[in-house]
Amino acid sequence: METAEKHLHVVSFDVPFPANYGGIIDVFYRIKTLSESGVKIHLHCFEYSRNRIRPKELEDICFSVDYYQRKEKMLKMLSKLPYIVSSRKSETLVENLLKDDYPILIEGLHCCMLLTDSRLANRRKYVRMHNVEHDYYKSLAKVEKKWFKRLYLKMEVPRLEKYEKVLGNATGILAITDKDKEYFESKGYPNVLCMPSAVKYDMVKTQKGRGTYALFHGQLSVAENYNAVIYLAKNVFSKMSIKLKVAGLNPPRFLEKMLQKYPNIELIKNPSELEMSNLVKNAQVNVLVTNQATGLKLKLLNSLYNGRYCLVNSTMVEGTNLEPLCIVADTPDDMKAKLKTIFDKDFDNEDLLFRIQCLDKHHNNALICSNLINEIFAQK
Repeated sequence: METAEKHLHVVSFDVPFPANYGGIIDVFYRIKTLSESGVKIHLHCFEYSRNRIRPKELEDICFSVDYYQRKEKMLKMLSKLPYIVSSRKSETLVENLLKDDYPILIEGLHCCMLLTDSRLANRRKYVRMHNVEHDYYKSLAKVEKKWFKRLYLKMEVPRLEKYEKVLGNATGILAITDKDKEYFESKGYPNVLCMPSAVKYDMVKTQKGRGTYALFHGQLSVAENYNAVIYLAKNVFSKMSIKLKVAGLNPPRFLEKMLQKYPNIELIKNPSELEMSNLVKNAQVNVLVTNQATGLKLKLLNSLYNGRYCLVNSTMVEGTNLEPLCIVADTPDDMKAKLKTIFDKDFDNEDLLFRIQCLDKHHNNALICSNLINEIFAQK
């Protein structure tokens, strides 16, 4: 039955505030923009034992907020279901969803047990897929150094791949990149749409002119990131006089020790949010490389909205619409050549206008959420 008000249940795999890492940034700024667009958000989120706070900010933007304890027990890892799914089963959540007939937006494969609950069979249920999860876990396992965590990641891969078939029960799937959309369509899942990540930026703040250093930033305790730093240090910046600043949270001791060998590389441990913002803004180039062609790297969007040039490898922009805004290099020699070119020019008005035009076309929160509202609340 059509009503004047639009109500939407959003089921999140984690508490989406503070919005301080990848997927949760996407969740928070989507519900914020939907709320600003007049949608009444009924937020349901799983809490971890590490006790994320219950922030007032969510109460301010949502019509209602409910929390559920994630069941983080070792025995859950022996289930036939993926651990990220079995640890988020909640009868209370289902009971709350059954109090009305509003549509449901499920964030991630993590919360997809709802898709097989017969009591919700007639509800409109959309799933936001932040990754092809089994590919993501496979990539994580390849670079994980701790044997127990590596074993867990490898065990999850076939479970996630098998469990993914549950998406066939969804009303629609919201893929984060064109590449992921093509994958889900190839599996025959219904109504696959590409919905770019929501971002926390409402305007491009890139400064014109020229900086004096290159920057690599990221969560440095994550293998994907510290392996990228090692690669750049040994193969690119050790051969050049250009200064590289490496900034991020919790760098491992071995990384600190290794970087001390290079006089032109400075490690900035655990910078404040303001310090990190200034580092991104003032760099001549943000250097971003990855060996995981999964999802969308939100730190790339951060760099494009706030920094000057972005030097990336092709894996970083694979399946996205961001390649025209970046300088792509896949070998150390190509990176060195392009770095020299980058440091010989200013980021000018033409560069800035092109970036504003592209980002507004593909990553405008209001437009993305308007399209989502039209899809979810259309009379089918």
